Amino acid sequence: MTQETPRHPGRQPHQWLALTVGVVYLLVGVSGFVVTGVDGFTEHDPDQTLLGFAVNPLHNIVHLLIGLAGALLWSPASRARVYGWLLAVGYGGALAYGLVVADTPDADILNINAADNWLHAASTLVGLVIALWPRRQAPSLNPLKDTP
Repeated sequence: MTQETPRHPGRQPHQWLALTVGVVYLLVGVSGFVVTGVDGFTEHDPDQTLLGFAVNPLHNIVHLLIGLAGALLWSPASRARVYGWLLAVGYGGALAYGLVVADTPDADILNINAADNWLHAASTLVGLVIALWPRRQAPSLNPLKDTP
């Protein structure tokens, strides 16, 4: 008689992290619209900030999309890893973009400031943690294999 493994054996830490990041970015996206409204879609306005982070409507939409992706991809574990790579690559690119446009506000369509760059660096690292979290080992069905 074979022992079946459960279909959803329990969520792993990287999955909960993916869900948490997704929910936070959803909340940030919604809150950003409270600050910016929907006018000045790509406007660079250093005075439009949410907790010190510069935002504009386009930036808010990006946050909503990243948050929605986290809420949709957190489970199963393999999709959470995909979300981790999305964060790592996407926010790595956003960090590079932010560093390039830091001194050229006319080119900054996302209204990025130094605080955003730090957040993008942190989001890149969190994405790598999610993507590279060690895989859970399936329990062995061979009792002799687990003996010393």
